[in-house]
Amino acid sequence: MTDRTAPPVVQTQRGAVRGFHRGDTAVFFGIPFAQPPVGALRFAAPEPMPPWEGARDATRYGATAQRGDTGVTLIPEPSVPGDATLNVNVFTPRTREGRALPVIVYIHGGGYISGSPASSWYDGDAFARDGVVTVVISYRLGFDGFGVIEGAPDNRAVLDWLAALEWVREEVSGFGGDPARVTLVGQSAGGGAVLTLLGMPAAQGLFAAALAISPALVDVPRARAEGFSRRLAELAGVAPTRAGFASVPEERLTALQDAASRPVRGGPLAALTAVLDDGLPWAPLIDGELIAAPTLESIADGVGRSIPLVLGTADDEFTMTTDKARGILRFVPASFALGRLGLDAARRRAYLADNVAQHRLGTAAVLGRYASDRVFRAGIPRVAAARGDAPTWVYRFAWRSPVIGWACHCLDVPFWFDHLDAEGVSAIAGQAPPASLAREMHAAVVRIATVGDPGWPAWSTHPGRTRLLGAAASEPPILDDGYREVTALSGVVVP
Repeated sequence: MTDRTAPPVVQTQRGAVRGFHRGDTAVFFGIPFAQPPVGALRFAAPEPMPPWEGARDATRYGATAQRGDTGVTLIPEPSVPGDATLNVNVFTPRTREGRALPVIVYIHGGGYISGSPASSWYDGDAFARDGVVTVVISYRLGFDGFGVIEGAPDNRAVLDWLAALEWVREEVSGFGGDPARVTLVGQSAGGGAVLTLLGMPAAQGLFAAALAISPALVDVPRARAEGFSRRLAELAGVAPTRAGFASVPEERLTALQDAASRPVRGGPLAALTAVLDDGLPWAPLIDGELIAAPTLESIADGVGRSIPLVLGTADDEFTMTTDKARGILRFVPASFALGRLGLDAARRRAYLADNVAQHRLGTAAVLGRYASDRVFRAGIPRVAAARGDAPTWVYRFAWRSPVIGWACHCLDVPFWFDHLDAEGVSAIAGQAPPASLAREMHAAVVRIATVGDPGWPAWSTHPGRTRLLGAAASEPPILDDGYREVTALSGVVVP
């Protein structure tokens, strides 16, 4: 007879891990999928862990690549000190009855420079309740993960993603999961990571379905990445080599990486324009090998075509940031402001014509929507159209926070996880966010993981067809052309 009071122990190929029970969920924190990337392994590709003796304690979060106090963030993502930053957290039903369960692998966001898997928002309790195993992975951030270094492999963070997925393939059956039914999920930069992996030949076979939540898709040209890395070496006073960078403490390089990627001239407007035009600076780069071509091009060429994909965004990811300048911007015509951000006259007219409701709210609302569209929303129809008849579903998250006033960035995450009671959710979603919406969205993820579709009409069958999540009662739940407002930016015209 099984002792239900005993802590759960799973034997992995490297050694045993001992977790803990939390209600009906067995939880394992900080299981290493690779050796700590320090010393001789700093800036190296992830190396497998050597075997260990006895049962390794997995009752506390592992070390995070994010360091120090990052201040107040939309998602509470604490930093955990330590060297063993390449680890996973696993949540699985306490009682599995020998079934091989579907698996969700989650990649956190944070602009590729911050973020942490040690957030209660990413707890997999609700998925375990519904018969799904959850694995939350960590990866190297910023320059350590994405900088170009002479004598070191490119895209080290991408190699971390692959190593974590390979760990899942080899080990998840011990936690009750089915390695043939892995759904890759990520939000923001993590959503971009999902699309990067979807378009990578090296990642094919490591997951069977994907959900990209507010994906920030970035393909950094190698020359741009090299320029940032050279600038960082200059600021640190070292040669742009592996030995040179290794001589600088990680904390100092992290402190300098923002300055290294900032435009030398032009101030805040130039920095904003650079992000809108070129994307995030420290991100997956086109290295000619692992990522041989821009992700959208690879997807259009058919890479990942057999993998069901669900993707979408919140309606106003960044409008809360421009709200702060509403007073000043009321004196600035929206067309003029868009022109200052580089949008030509013809596209300005088309964009404002497609966003009349936002235009009525003022220039601050237009600029917030425009930033949201450039970074997130315009990419949705591009990816969906590039996949052609591959199985693709699209959504929009429209529920407006009573605290912030918009369907903003990160607001939807606790709904997908059905974790509205997590610490910090009320600060962004108010005291009574709709539990029925969380159940609906969470059920869609469970459907993706179990049967390969979220339960609404596919874009690949009806181009433009979009599920509107959290819509007002007066709005239809299914839109025929759900991303029409970004046509001037995406270039995708729905038939």
